[in-house]
Amino acid sequence: MKALVLNCTLKPSPQPSNTGALATEVIKELEKHGAKVKLIRIADHNVITGTKSDMGEGDAWPAILEELLDSDILIIATPTWMGTLSSMAMKVMERINGLYPARDRYGRPVTYNKVAGFVVTGEEDGARHVVAELAHGLMDVGFTIAPQSYTYWNNGPGPGKKYLESEFRKGWSIEVAKLVAGNVIAVAKALKKTPIPAPK
Repeated sequence: MKALVLNCTLKPSPQPSNTGALATEVIKELEKHGAKVKLIRIADHNVITGTKSDMGEGDAWPAILEELLDSDILIIATPTWMGTLSSMAMKVMERINGLYPARDRYGRPVTYNKVAGFVVTGEEDGARHVVAELAHGLMDVGFTIAPQSYTYWNNGPGPGKKYLESEFRKGWSIEVAKLVAGNVIAVAKALKKTPIPAPK
């Protein structure tokens, strides 16, 4: 079982990432379930803006896409800015949009039988809106969305501390992260045993 986690923080390495910190809780649990996990911080790579799978010279997306297509599970982790997903997460979704016409050898969308989950952080609310946007986009292109497949953390109303600075309800977010990992693994295993068939 392979899982790819895309951290869509706006901050490149080695800056600390609040979103990455919560995503790590999901990663640890995925590994406990036996998954091989790869974490990619999008801000560290030259992912060119666009909607094709390959935007030409210097584009880092084709290599990331190869990892995605080789994985059974995709976790998108994003901060919340102005009540919605980060520009990095939006860029990833736009590039995934390029998979619409791609089919496997059975004539199925290449994203069939792949399971998606989500991690969202933010100093203010908007997490459920972000999950809804991401889940809709990925479902539309062919991913399976597992039940209770997201964890999030926010500081409550108004500006405040970041995830790494706060202890506010972090325990809840971490416990739900364990649930996310278990659920996406369970659905991915089920799809391996009984894959979604090709259209007739």
